[in-house]
Amino acid sequence: MSATLIKRATAEAILRENGWLSREPEAFADEVLRRSILLRYAPNEVIYHFGDDLGGIYGLVSGVVAVNTAPQVDAPQLVHMGVPGSWTGEDSYLIRQPRRLELRALTELWVMHLPLDQMTQMTAADPSVSRRFCKNLLHGVDVLIRIIHDLQKPDPDRRIASVLQRMTWSSKQVLLTQAEVGTMASASRRQVNAALKRFAAKGWLTTRYGSITILNAEALRRFGDEDGVEHPA
Repeated sequence: MSATLIKRATAEAILRENGWLSREPEAFADEVLRRSILLRYAPNEVIYHFGDDLGGIYGLVSGVVAVNTAPQVDAPQLVHMGVPGSWTGEDSYLIRQPRRLELRALTELWVMHLPLDQMTQMTAADPSVSRRFCKNLLHGVDVLIRIIHDLQKPDPDRRIASVLQRMTWSSKQVLLTQAEVGTMASASRRQVNAALKRFAAKGWLTTRYGSITILNAEALRRFGDEDGVEHPA
């Protein structure tokens, strides 16, 4: 969506119908959105850095956002991409410590931001809402479990296929370089290049500079899960 077309009502509808808020009571979703601010970020703009001061949560309305992290002694690396309806940033709210992730816009990005002071006010008025914020955190843990599971696959082609299929949660067009795919799949650039050629020959995807368009996410999923799909020749 362009900067001239997005409307708050549209943004709220997307967040009500997708992800965390779609699974919560309507009254709670109303309160979260009433207290939130609609923000736009330009491509490559950072929403927050690893180690930044305390802040609130962000819900993705449209666009592609990179989620980067690493142990504190290392530079953050790409581990995932957010999908519309997903929210993140509960770390500051729950433990009052600096950010443990970096969020960066890969395309024009629209997000809804619930500031930390608003989260604190909601909790003071009704302590039970903290459990609702924790439920969103646990969904993020489920995603991290999937990432770890994918990285434990011994065959690099299957790790690469799993990464590409996971990226289709946000878009069929994956805005990643081969080096970034390699980082997420723990594979060399040569392994990524060879796998992409094999997958393209099977008709599962097409490639161009800086992007990969997924044509058959289900085939990638089955192959990544070793579910009866032969290894591409």
